[in-house]
Amino acid sequence: MTAQPAQQEPVTVRVFTQRFSSTPRGARLARHLAVQQLHAWGVPYGTDVSDALALIVGELVAANAVTHGRVPGRDFELTLTRLAAGVRVEVTDTRTGPPYPPAFGGVGTPGPLEERGRGLLLVEVLADRWEVMDREPPGKTVRAEVGVDWGCEGH
Repeated sequence: MTAQPAQQEPVTVRVFTQRFSSTPRGARLARHLAVQQLHAWGVPYGTDVSDALALIVGELVAANAVTHGRVPGRDFELTLTRLAAGVRVEVTDTRTGPPYPPAFGGVGTPGPLEERGRGLLLVEVLADRWEVMDREPPGKTVRAEVGVDWGCEGH
């Protein structure tokens, strides 16, 4: 009689990390894969939480990493972390030094004719908290967290 392999418990992936080119195409792909990963974690497509997180990812990668944080020839990195009480979004780029985004609670409202300045305002409204952190090697990470009620599903 041959031994049967031991049954393994399912593994829940709690971190998704991917590098993307610092281009509009890379930003679109990052947003698409983020929504896909969130769905796999139990945040269904088209729900308020999914839409809010997609918008946060889109703003952080398109506005900050691709537009303001872009260093030619360097990629940006998107990390999603499933937390016990929500999801953390981190976007890391290689741009160092000013200008830095304002601190949480410090995003001003742009004037009605301003063409820019609404991205972080949206992040500020949709995220429970967000921050900007320096990193080594040079660059910065913008982190935002959104609460998710995982229900009776395990963490």
